[in-house]
Amino acid sequence: MSAFSEQLGDAVLGEITMFDRMVFKGHLSAFFPKGGFKAFLDKRGVLLKNFKSFVEQATGEIAAHARKLAEEAGRPFMTKADQFTVNKGQSKEKLAEEIARRDGVREGLVCVMSALEPCMSFRVKGDRDTCKLGVVREPRKCLHYYFYFLDPEFGLIHVRLQSWFPLTIQIWMNGREWLARQLEKRGVSFERYENSLFRIDDLKLAEELCLKAAHRRWPRVLNALAARVNPWLGRIRAAGFGGYYWVLDQFEIATDVMFKDRSALRALMPDLYEHAVLEFGAENVMRFLGRKPHGAFKGEVTTDLKRRPEGWRIKHSLKQNHIKMYDKWSVLRIETTINKPSEFRVLRTVKQGGSNKWRWVPMTKGVANMWSYYEAGVSANRRYLMALAKVQPKGKALDELDDLCRAKQIKGKRCPRLIPVEAQAVALFVAVMAGENHLHGFRNADLAARLFPNPGKPDEMKRRCVFVSRRIAALRARGLVAKQPNSRRYRITERGATVMGAAIRLRKSDFPQQFRDTA
Repeated sequence: MSAFSEQLGDAVLGEITMFDRMVFKGHLSAFFPKGGFKAFLDKRGVLLKNFKSFVEQATGEIAAHARKLAEEAGRPFMTKADQFTVNKGQSKEKLAEEIARRDGVREGLVCVMSALEPCMSFRVKGDRDTCKLGVVREPRKCLHYYFYFLDPEFGLIHVRLQSWFPLTIQIWMNGREWLARQLEKRGVSFERYENSLFRIDDLKLAEELCLKAAHRRWPRVLNALAARVNPWLGRIRAAGFGGYYWVLDQFEIATDVMFKDRSALRALMPDLYEHAVLEFGAENVMRFLGRKPHGAFKGEVTTDLKRRPEGWRIKHSLKQNHIKMYDKWSVLRIETTINKPSEFRVLRTVKQGGSNKWRWVPMTKGVANMWSYYEAGVSANRRYLMALAKVQPKGKALDELDDLCRAKQIKGKRCPRLIPVEAQAVALFVAVMAGENHLHGFRNADLAARLFPNPGKPDEMKRRCVFVSRRIAALRARGLVAKQPNSRRYRITERGATVMGAAIRLRKSDFPQQFRDTA
């Protein structure tokens, strides 16, 4: 568990980290290079002047296939007008859930819905310079078909197929629904509220299942779903243009801290939101999301607090990526949403000078990066929870502060007491707890630069180095920091995050103003 949960002790049942919403997109990538779709038309023996009749026929086949699937399963096929008549203003997902509940559907197709929506598609148009017809990609509108399935493994999912070439496909599913079904299958008891599990009897098994899902071969699952709804997929493969290339279009990974009851969480929420709004600045948000502040950074970092019918929600945004905190019954959820993976870096082999070398490169949307997405989300959530560990200096945190005030013998050496709310000690804690130290750790020189911002003479710099070395040794002896293996860097321990965070909170927020000013 995180330092945040350990600090709260018996009030917390445990933590679970799992995918939440996942949106996959499939692209027939062989169509997109210049001349790619023209080559497909040639393979099919279609002249450019007959392009319109060809694609209209293909669209008609897709529509007929969608109606056939609905008829064979005895399920409704709904146009936009039908959806509006049945339930005005309701989302497609909620409508599908209602239909499944009303008709007692337990597995298989629930319904098919159609909607006219914008997309990128192919069109044939003349080129004035060459006086010839050519294929171009441009925005347009066409019918999209939503196939809602109750999958025995994933629960309610939808497959959205574009009816006009290039037949882009989208698959939506929810990781919490998958986990609930896996636990049911194994006979593990749990309690659920909407999209959150607030009690799981076997947390260790649940964690193992979540890790297994992150390593799964997702293209096999997605290709099987695509083959059910796209009647053209076999013909495209037979023509030598392959299948879908799958990407993660939207990805959410959430860490749920499960409290014993709703009242324990509600008592804590005001302090959490106050701290997140007042203390988490742009630099903190960047570090939560794996970015080191840099003068060349171009982008916007925002924090937004919003009240919803079910409670409060705070959202930190860095470009198109977000980290949110909100409550669902007795669950505190920290959720990272990755829409722009290139903001994160992954270790890959790249060709350089005729040989393959390992390099840190921007992460791409390819589904092969699923594990990297998972790691990025888990790391962001952990950093956020570690930062929240300083919010409530109660319970275990207060006991730890009392322990610092007593001198000890540690490994045969006398460790002097620390006064954790003394101005000098708090200044040291603030320097150690700086945001960038959570990412890569810190060195003696990093700490010295924060404690002594003004430059000094060589002798003075040497004395500062010795001073900082002694302070680091004292922190290590108390278990507040630890040395990173094979490095001159140190990292903050979970105990250190709890204790130093509590001391900073007491000094900066809870002390009277006249005492705070002397820190």
